[in-house]
Amino acid sequence: MAPIRVLVVDDSVVIRKVLCDALASDPAITVAGTASDGRIALAKIAQLHPDLITLDIEMPNLSGLEAIREIRKLHAKLPIIMFSTLTERGARATLDALTLGASDYVTKPSNSGSLNVTMERIKQDLLPKIKALCGRGLWEKSQALTPAKKIIAPAPLLASQRATARIDVLAIGASTGGPNALAELLPAIPGDFPIPIVIVQHMPPLFTKMLAERLNTQTAIGVRECEAGKTLEPGQAWIAPGDHHMTVERRRLAVQLAVNQAAPENSCRPAVDVLFRSVASTFGANALAVVLTGMGYDGVLGSQAIRERGGRVYVQDEASSVVWGMPGQVAAAGQADDIFSLHAMAGEIDRHVRASRRNAAPSYGLAAKQNGPGNA
Repeated sequence: MAPIRVLVVDDSVVIRKVLCDALASDPAITVAGTASDGRIALAKIAQLHPDLITLDIEMPNLSGLEAIREIRKLHAKLPIIMFSTLTERGARATLDALTLGASDYVTKPSNSGSLNVTMERIKQDLLPKIKALCGRGLWEKSQALTPAKKIIAPAPLLASQRATARIDVLAIGASTGGPNALAELLPAIPGDFPIPIVIVQHMPPLFTKMLAERLNTQTAIGVRECEAGKTLEPGQAWIAPGDHHMTVERRRLAVQLAVNQAAPENSCRPAVDVLFRSVASTFGANALAVVLTGMGYDGVLGSQAIRERGGRVYVQDEASSVVWGMPGQVAAAGQADDIFSLHAMAGEIDRHVRASRRNAAPSYGLAAKQNGPGNA
């Protein structure tokens, strides 16, 4: 198989050198060329026909954001990974880039004090994303859907409970492509949505805060970054803060948010599995989980925990996912009740939640207290 051809675009000679060395360390990837600004990059795309572009945000002549607009006019599907700074300005610009059509992003290592450490961080963050976006490596569909990765399916009795339980919480997990998926999904949820929403999007600090603020301006429901101790309320969505796991826990008759910095899971903090397990423990059969586009397998074991307690799990379909890693792995493991396109997902969620609550007895937050799933 031919190596993935990458065009490196950055105005810093040092960063271009570090990126090229990092890419050259993997035989599955080759550097097709480099460019020092967006204008040069546009010319080199036509000459070099790269499989993927890494793109800096702040550059002379034509910035990264301006370059994305021009690239997307001619190359709608060409993967673009932004190389951004871990700052408030960098976070805002990165979200702008994703909105304009960038596929994903990697933050520049800061204060490492060592070129070798910087190189290793870039390798760990960048190389898997390049392979995932180009359909190679661990997250390739042919590997993601192998039977060996399947886990034990829930008992038939719980499947019956999943069909009838009153839904009292919606838990969402997302990674690569998630910000744009959330920007389509959440605005389609009506303002009178009768249950709370808790979300894990794989992002670093500052980025999650900016994402919540941006989504809050686009939706009828309220969207905020998680605050420990806040009580879950219907029609409110909470996003896990970067570098912290988010969980839900019972406090008498209320369910509140909590955060911690326990070890990363699936190389992620926040991790979808951590949130989903706490949702399963607290809400049992009264939970609905959704796994959106993302790289890797975070969410598989959490989805299993939710379904073992009688809850339901939906996943985004492959066609509408940027990377069908997380949702594909959940489906391959037999832990998805249904698979929907991103366009259809909000309507299916709203329909099922309202139908489940129409004739059910009140049960909000009581599933775990009653010591068993499905006690709606």
